[in-house]
Amino acid sequence: MPKVSNEAKINIAQFFRNGIIENNPTFVQLLGMCPTLATSTSLLNALGMGAAATFVLICSNLAISLLRKLIPQKIRIAAYIVIIAGFVTMIDLLMQAFVPALSNSLGLFIPLIVVNCIILARAESFASKNRPLPSALDGLTMGIGFTIALSCVAAVREILGSGTLLGFELFGGTAPLSIFALPAGGFLVLGFFIALVQFLKSRKGGTK
Repeated sequence: MPKVSNEAKINIAQFFRNGIIENNPTFVQLLGMCPTLATSTSLLNALGMGAAATFVLICSNLAISLLRKLIPQKIRIAAYIVIIAGFVTMIDLLMQAFVPALSNSLGLFIPLIVVNCIILARAESFASKNRPLPSALDGLTMGIGFTIALSCVAAVREILGSGTLLGFELFGGTAPLSIFALPAGGFLVLGFFIALVQFLKSRKGGTK
């Protein structure tokens, strides 16, 4: 088997560190707020939305990178949206066929991935300027970062707002703080996580 160089390992590690921690699309870049707040009422919904967005990120980044030299500069955003829409249609139909309950639960937010600012931002800032493999890796790591952020918010909201986790009752069917199942609770939990990440980043920067 071919050996992977230390340089390649460092680059891959940097991609993951960037997408999950340093430039997390939700907690650091503050992108994708709409699906984060709307689909984080349960952990299952969050995982489903995260998986769908990750699929679209990987595929659209790869396709845009492959076509970057063929897409005219003046119509690049329109071209990106057409490419992204194709992959969103694929994942939407797949979810309707294989996980219809989850598809119904997420509803309109799956088709709205087409205009998700995380995907458009990665297409414009990274995939259109880099080779296919790094672009696909960027889509994967940003998708994982988005899924982790979405899942953290959803887990707290489901536990406190509904008294369940992945549908399993934790407090005998009662909800400790039902406000967390409401939009106001979503803002509170998201704000807490953003503040926590910024605090940890500032402490890390201060110790260097």
